[in-house]
Amino acid sequence: MVKYKIIYDRDACIGALGCLGVTEELWKLADDGKVDLKGAVFNEETQKWELIVGEKDFDIAKASEDSCPVQVIKVVKIDD
Repeated sequence: MVKYKIIYDRDACIGALGCLGVTEELWKLADDGKVDLKGAVFNEETQKWELIVGEKDFDIAKASEDSCPVQVIKVVKIDD
């Protein structure tokens, strides 16, 4: 089964909310006007939030990536 990692650089987020508008199943609005990636884990090494999703969620993950005007969301395929 193919898996993907959503990598979110919350510090660089400007709060445009494009991701929330197109894929609210992945995002929730935070009190500071930015979004949080639901279920994500903070990676201490990279200082970014990460969430592993399956192939069925690739399209919504990619829509999030494509909607971000400052490209702080990346979707990468995980090698088996």
